[in-house]
Amino acid sequence: MNRELKSHIPEGAIAEKWDNHKFNIRLVNPANKRKYNIIVVGTGLAGASAAASFAELGYNVKAFTFHDSPRRAHSIAAQGGINAAKNYQNDGDSIFRLFYDTVKGGDYRSREANVYRLAQVSVSIIDQCVAQGVPFAREYGGLLDNRSFGGALVSRTFYAKGQTGQQLLLGAYSALSRQVATGKVKMYPRTEMLDVVLIDGKARGIITRNLITGAVEAHDAHAVVLATGGYSNVFYLSTNAMACNATAAWRAHRHGAYFANPCFTQIHPTCIPVSGDHQSKLTLMSESLRNDGRVWVPRNPADKNKKPSEIAEKDRFYYLEEKYPTFGNLVPRDVASRNAKYVCDEGLGVGKTGKAVYLDFSDAIKREGRKYVEDKYGNLFDMYQRITDDNPYETPMRIYPAPHYTMGGLWVDYNLMTTIEGLYAIGEANFSDHGANRLGASALMQGLADGYFVIPYTIGNYLAAEPYKVEDTSHPAFSEAIDRVKERMNRLINIKGNTVPDDFHRKLGRIMWDHCGMSRTGDGLKQAREQVRQLREEFWKDVKVVGTADGLNTELEKASRIADFLELGELMIVDALDREESCGGHFREEHQTPEGEALRNDEDFAYVAAWEYQGENKDFILHKEDLAFENVKLTQRSYK
Repeated sequence: MNRELKSHIPEGAIAEKWDNHKFNIRLVNPANKRKYNIIVVGTGLAGASAAASFAELGYNVKAFTFHDSPRRAHSIAAQGGINAAKNYQNDGDSIFRLFYDTVKGGDYRSREANVYRLAQVSVSIIDQCVAQGVPFAREYGGLLDNRSFGGALVSRTFYAKGQTGQQLLLGAYSALSRQVATGKVKMYPRTEMLDVVLIDGKARGIITRNLITGAVEAHDAHAVVLATGGYSNVFYLSTNAMACNATAAWRAHRHGAYFANPCFTQIHPTCIPVSGDHQSKLTLMSESLRNDGRVWVPRNPADKNKKPSEIAEKDRFYYLEEKYPTFGNLVPRDVASRNAKYVCDEGLGVGKTGKAVYLDFSDAIKREGRKYVEDKYGNLFDMYQRITDDNPYETPMRIYPAPHYTMGGLWVDYNLMTTIEGLYAIGEANFSDHGANRLGASALMQGLADGYFVIPYTIGNYLAAEPYKVEDTSHPAFSEAIDRVKERMNRLINIKGNTVPDDFHRKLGRIMWDHCGMSRTGDGLKQAREQVRQLREEFWKDVKVVGTADGLNTELEKASRIADFLELGELMIVDALDREESCGGHFREEHQTPEGEALRNDEDFAYVAAWEYQGENKDFILHKEDLAFENVKLTQRSYK
C-alpha cells in the first residue's frame, strides 16, 4: 500500500491560511450533525476537549479511556504552564514571534503552516479556559500573570502554580461531563483500543477490550480520532505515567497510518535523577523552575562530594549562563539536557551516581524572599522534598535529564487526518507542530488547540462528503478484527515462558536509552537494532503471561503494550540511523559543530520522515514530505 503524502496546506499568506481554509472547507448542516457518529480514543486534554466540542456541535460521540476516569489522563501531570501570544507583559510578544520561536525551537523540522495556526489559536485557548474557571495565576491588579520558559525571550506562559495540566484538564473534563450528562457523549472507562477497523480503506470503527471483564467489543463510527499521547515509555524509565503506551497509534500504523519522525524524542532537563533499579518511572520537576533556579556544578571534580553550601561562589560553574549568556538557564530543553550530560561526563556531576546537577534557588530567596518562591513553586518544592527527603529551600535540588515528550507520532495533514481516510490523530499522538524539539509549555497549547479549535472544523470537511448510513458492526471487517485481537492475546498467553513482561520492558528501555537517547552514533544504532530484534524474538518465545484473557489481567495488558514497543523501538532506531544529521533532540555525535551544538543538514534532510509498515520483521518504507520555509530563514540555531 503506497499512499502519496498530501499535506493539504492552504494557499495564500501564512497569516491568512487558517481563516481562508475555514471559509473554504465543507460544512455539515447543524441539523445533520446528529446523524454522524465519532469515536474519540483518549480523554486527556486533546481527547476531552475534542469530544466535548464535537458533542457541543451536535455530533454523537463515543469516548474511550483505559483509566477509571478522564481525570486520570496523563495531561494532569503537566506542571509549568501553557503558551499563548497574548502579550500581556507588553514585552514584544506576538503571534509571529510565538510562531518563530516554535519553529526555531524545533530546529526547523516542523511544518510552518501548522505552527502558525497553533500560534494563532493560542490566544483563544486562554479565553476558553478562563471562561471554564481555570484558576490561572494573577498579578496583584487581577490580570493574568505570565512567566518565561525555555527558548523564548518574552513571558508568554500562563500557569496555575505547578499544576497547570491538572487545572486545564479539570476544565476540559467539566465540558466533557456536561455533554455526557446530555447524552451526546457516551463514556467507556477502563476500555483499551486494540485495533482499528477499515472498510474500503476508510476508518469505520475500533476494537476494544474491557479491562475489567476482558470482553472484546466492536464499535462503529463515521470517523475515528486518536488522542492517545506519546510513546516515551519505550525507554521504560520516563516521566510518563506507567500506563502510557503506543498501542492505539501503533495498531493504526500497522493498518497503513504512516508514523512520522519517530526518532524525535525529548529528554527533559529537569527531572529527579534515577536512584536505583527499583524504580519504574521518573518524576518531572517543571521547567518553570529554571525561571528562578540557577543550574550549576562544581568547577573542581574534587568538590563534587562536598555539601553545596561548602562550595564557594567562585568555585561554582554556572555552565548555561556562561555558555549561553542571552538565554542563560532558559535555553531550550534539548540544549539544557545535552549540556547537563556534558558536565556529568566530564566528572563534574553531583550526587551518589554523579549523574545530577544542582538547581539552586538561594539567589531568588535572598532577592525576593521565601514567600515569593513558595507562592510560585510551593507544590513542586513539597513534591521534591517528599521524594528525596531534601528541603530545596535550604539546599539545591539535584536534577538530571530523562525521557519526557515525543515529537514524533502519526503523520497527519493540515486537517489532522492520517494517511488512513477518516482516521485523525491529535495532540501528542501526531507529529505536526514541534519538529525536532518541543518548547516547554507548548504541549498543553497543542492539545487544546487541536481539540477545541482545529479538529471540530476540519472533521466536518470529511464528514460532509460521507453518507449518513455507513457499515455497522455487522460488517465482516469487524468480526475479522475481533478475531485478530483475540488471536494475538491467546498467542501471548499460550507462550507460557519464564520471563515477566516488565523484564523485557526494562531491557528494551536500557537499549533505547544507551543508543537512541540523549545522543546517538551510527555504530551504536546499528548495534541497538540487532539487540532489539533479538529481544523481540526472545519475547515471543519466553514471555510469561499468567491468567486468562477473560477478565482483569494486568500482565496481559503489559505484554500487549510491550510487544508494540518492541516494534516501535526498532522503527525509532531505523529513523535515527537514516537521519544523518543532528537536529533538536536528535543528536548524532558524528554531526555537531566545534562547540558541540547540533549540526543540521538542510540540503538533504529538511523533510518529515513518514514511515510505512510492511509487516512483522520486514523493513519499513520511507516516504518524505519536503518542508518549505517561506517565512522563517533557515539558520544555525543559536541561543547565545
